[in-house]
Amino acid sequence: MSAGAEAGTGEDPGAAAARLTGRPATRRRPLSAMLTEVTLDGGQTVMVKRGDDPGAVEAEAAGLRWLADAGTVRVPAVHGHDRHWLVTDQVPVGRPSARAAARFGRDLAALHAVGAPAFGAPPPDGPTDAYIGMAPMRNVTGTDWPRWYTDHRVLPYLRRAVDDGTVRHGEAEVIERACERLPELTGPAEPPARLHGDLWNGNVLWGADGQAWLIDPAAHGGHRETDLAMLHLFGCPHLDQVLDGYQEVAPLAEGWADRVGLHQLFPLLVHTVLFGRGYAGQAVTVARAALAR
Repeated sequence: MSAGAEAGTGEDPGAAAARLTGRPATRRRPLSAMLTEVTLDGGQTVMVKRGDDPGAVEAEAAGLRWLADAGTVRVPAVHGHDRHWLVTDQVPVGRPSARAAARFGRDLAALHAVGAPAFGAPPPDGPTDAYIGMAPMRNVTGTDWPRWYTDHRVLPYLRRAVDDGTVRHGEAEVIERACERLPELTGPAEPPARLHGDLWNGNVLWGADGQAWLIDPAAHGGHRETDLAMLHLFGCPHLDQVLDGYQEVAPLAEGWADRVGLHQLFPLLVHTVLFGRGYAGQAVTVARAALAR
């Protein structure tokens, strides 16, 4: 069941789970203001997430289904959603291991290889106006990655950060100059990959089944190195093993390590918009390093 008759925003997470799954809720355990663990009649435990931003739940549900359709990485199944609520499988959490990391790397490479219709393409049933975390993210398509990345991933957040006073005009000029050089710095052309899109460590769950599971996607068509750059930016257990597994399946183009910072400009500026000036300095440092190459 997806969208249908839905209650108002004052609905209880247990009631929302019951309505969307057709099974009564027997237990509720709040994990945060937006996330609740709910046990359904029969013993199954699901995660119930509330999202009030327009299109946020629709985008996340579509992203999870699009990733699952690839048959590669593991993602929680979607049991129901409407404009305000998303019900998915609970992933019993275990501990990260080198073996699970290598398998995750191989699965991630296979996911990327499934591809997307274009850079910026949303999941087939997902909205154009989506989100990355709590920041709006517009999925406008393009065929030339450097230009698309500049126009639809870097500059929108840079402009907002400047308007907010978080990035100074002189710093913005450094980032803009780095964007102008992207065509010569980004390596050989790559086809659009099917990206998770927000692949920081917090969105990788190490399951009790010994495998890595991905949650909270900002799924779209993009450059495969962007997902890997996100793993580098905020750290990931056994990252070397993840990369080794990835390279076994789909070797990265020569010089990929030198391009990590360029792919981090997007998430760094998103974090600048959401969390402030600390990330602005990192974005400017990355841009200056690119200009020095």
